[in-house]
Amino acid sequence: MNLPKLIIRVKDVMKTDFATIECTATISEAVKLMKKARTAVLIVNKRNVDDDYGIITSADIARHVLAKDRAPSRVNVYEVMTCPVISVSPNMDIRHCSRLFATYNLVRAPVIENDAILGIVSPNSLVLDGLYQLANDTEA
Repeated sequence: MNLPKLIIRVKDVMKTDFATIECTATISEAVKLMKKARTAVLIVNKRNVDDDYGIITSADIARHVLAKDRAPSRVNVYEVMTCPVISVSPNMDIRHCSRLFATYNLVRAPVIENDAILGIVSPNSLVLDGLYQLANDTEA
């Protein structure tokens, strides 16, 4: 008898606490927000309805600001961020999401539905939350 395959969706493992910032903010402001929110990733809000979401990481800041000895108070988020950001659906199977992360070497991806950010997903949450559930399901 074949048991139904357990499908864990991105919405089951995503983090709903995430920080956002405007693209016109300075890198100094971004670093302060990262420190306050205890995160290395910020979602960059759209400027208008026709724009796309962006993402900025502490690695981006290290590579584009710190390593180039640029003044963080004189560099804007939009100069460093990745836009458009690769996003995922809350109903995506975590196996497919993991392949997307591997293919594009992603660190984080916002979970977007109906043009609204519901959460953020990382390889850690895919493995430690998602794969953990799959491993326990196969042992049962």
